[in-house]
Amino acid sequence: MTLTAAEQPYRSGNLPYVETDAPVKVWLCPNDDLAPDLASVLAAHWLDEEEKETADRFLFERDRRQYLVAHTLVRRALALEAGLVEAELVIWRSPRGRPFLQPMSGGLPRGGAHLDFNLSHASGYNLLGIVRRHRIGVDVEPLDRDEQAIETIKTTFAPEEQEWIARAAPGRPRTRRVLRLWTLKEAYSKARGLGLGLPFDEFVFTLDDERGVTEFGPPADDPFTRWRFVELEPVPDVLVAVAVPADEHPPPVLQLHHGFPWGRQAPHHITLPGPVGPGAP
Repeated sequence: MTLTAAEQPYRSGNLPYVETDAPVKVWLCPNDDLAPDLASVLAAHWLDEEEKETADRFLFERDRRQYLVAHTLVRRALALEAGLVEAELVIWRSPRGRPFLQPMSGGLPRGGAHLDFNLSHASGYNLLGIVRRHRIGVDVEPLDRDEQAIETIKTTFAPEEQEWIARAAPGRPRTRRVLRLWTLKEAYSKARGLGLGLPFDEFVFTLDDERGVTEFGPPADDPFTRWRFVELEPVPDVLVAVAVPADEHPPPVLQLHHGFPWGRQAPHHITLPGPVGPGAP
């Protein structure tokens, strides 16, 4: 697949200058943290024309509100990280729809030349991840999925993953295993920029109830092969997964922020686990 100009800097072997000790930053923002009227006002001033047209196409107000909160969150957090005004951020989209921040000649006002971000939203929760090197993928899922949806999701996994799910007791334990795998697979495929275009049975996770991801078998075309995966439950019954490529640098810290980024609340600091994948120790 031919990469767009926005994607070219992220190819393996063609990476721009990056900050090797910069933390991975993640925001979890419920819709309720931003009043509907305020979300509409911010969106009117911050979003670009394509985003505004997308928001106007929603039939149900709850879906429109989710979109407005999610995308004003993106612009607010990126503005803080880059040192730019929210409305001045230029966001490009790949042919598969993955958004990228337009690179700036001379670098960003707050340092560095590269920011990658990824957004996920579900059932009133919005999750945003930002990194200053390589790629990031994130996913958020509530545990209240219905049984039919859980059964459908399970069929997309590799046989050994389905066997691991079947060893859990029916009900909540089995649902948790399905959604742990689903969030991890979503986060990984989104970091790759492929989304659901990457069959979920072409890569395999081995999970432990206490230690998280213990092994990872990537698809054959993975340019990084080794990754760091974080699993969190930042609020009860809401699962979060984060995927970032692993390299030779020491593992960075993940900063978990709660709520819409208005104030200066201190984030939670989480050490990223060791790399998994072929050749990982």
